[in-house]
Amino acid sequence: MKQKSPPCTVYVIDDDDSFRGSLVFLLESSGWQVDAYDSATAFLAQHTVLPGDMGCLVLDIRMPMMSGLALQQQLIELGWPVSIIFMTGHGDVQMAVQGMKAGACDFLEKPFHDQAFLDAVSQAVARTQHARVRERSQADAQAILSQLSPREAEVAQLVARGLPNKQIARYLGISEKTVHIHRQHVMEKTAAGNAPSLTRLMLRADPGALLD
Repeated sequence: MKQKSPPCTVYVIDDDDSFRGSLVFLLESSGWQVDAYDSATAFLAQHTVLPGDMGCLVLDIRMPMMSGLALQQQLIELGWPVSIIFMTGHGDVQMAVQGMKAGACDFLEKPFHDQAFLDAVSQAVARTQHARVRERSQADAQAILSQLSPREAEVAQLVARGLPNKQIARYLGISEKTVHIHRQHVMEKTAAGNAPSLTRLMLRADPGALLD
């Protein structure tokens, strides 16, 4: 039974035409959208920005001109968050370990079983989709907090840290009544019902926001 095609594409890069073709056939037969290239340089020439439909990158680790590891390093330097599955030949395991340390999802030694490959692709795409959910959540939280005035943002930081109004007033050099007004505005603009909700919102926007 074919799985439903996800709203993303599996990119395959391998210089072996026959092997690349077999992977494309397997993926498409399993319901995946696929875009294949015979070299890392061909992929980079086609994509000057991170493809918006990137699900994962299936990458041969040893290729002429630019190796899989070299492409991985370039993507890191470009700031492209890509879930990579390395394919290795016999004797290339140490190279694959190096790729894993640099953030790759998995590596498969050729020849590998079809199901092991499909499972690895599913896991890599799931990782990509999870990262996108986190990014959207962070962007939403940042948009909400951007509505605050500079003073409201200061008050929000201190409220999220658990400080009472009296202590916030003393810290900012303003009256407790003014703090109360700012606090009300913060809660209204962010729709945070209480201090813990505000804290969660601020941590979604910036996980390091409340660090001293």
